Amino acid sequence: MNRGFGTMSVRFQLPLSVQLRDDATFSNYLPGPNQALLNLLSQKKAVQPYDQISSFIYLYGLNSSGRTHLLQAACHEADQLSHHSIYLPMRDIIDYSPEMLEDIEFLDLICIDDIQVLAGNNIWEEAIFHLFNRVQESGQRLVISANHAPSKLQWVLPDLASRLTCGITMPLSVLNDEEKQQALCLRARFRGFELHDTVVRYIFYRSKKDMHQLFDILETLDQASLRAKRKISIPFIREVMHW
Repeated sequence: MNRGFGTMSVRFQLPLSVQLRDDATFSNYLPGPNQALLNLLSQKKAVQPYDQISSFIYLYGLNSSGRTHLLQAACHEADQLSHHSIYLPMRDIIDYSPEMLEDIEFLDLICIDDIQVLAGNNIWEEAIFHLFNRVQESGQRLVISANHAPSKLQWVLPDLASRLTCGITMPLSVLNDEEKQQALCLRARFRGFELHDTVVRYIFYRSKKDMHQLFDILETLDQASLRAKRKISIPFIREVMHW
């Protein structure tokens, strides 16, 4: 169930390329200043059932802030709880028919990523508007992510713009430099190894300090380390990354 479907029937099957990353989990995410948002998204951390307001969460932040990670983590957690969920990355499916949204309001969790790419698309805006209404009636959870707050996006449909502001809107803060290095260490431990502080600093100050790039570098080093059967050290990094 790595696509977040659960076992409930959905009329439209998503493209095979739409899959959840195995490493996109709450335990593998360093929240930093975003702990309140993580607590809100995680059903395991909830002290009581979600009310009508918190059943819709809109989170926004820069591309490197971890929006996609959090949405996919919510779907992974839903799977662990035997709930039915779906993850919809709009960048990848905008060229498909909005018919894929039919009947998904009965799933326990619906996560829509990068909704800003739909702004100005009349057909998709109307489909999301109707989905929102159906989800409210069904009482299920809807989590939407974007790169900006709802009021900053140029929606054609005023009713959709209004709907997107009726739940909990949470900004997602980017980690500072120290937290980014901590996140790199956390991701390494998740992969089964430890990084020495000097190694972490060496990687960090030779990258663009963007979390996507840092994690890509870590994956490259991990794979190279496994093939060479060597520990990740500064000399090894120089060989692999040509730094």
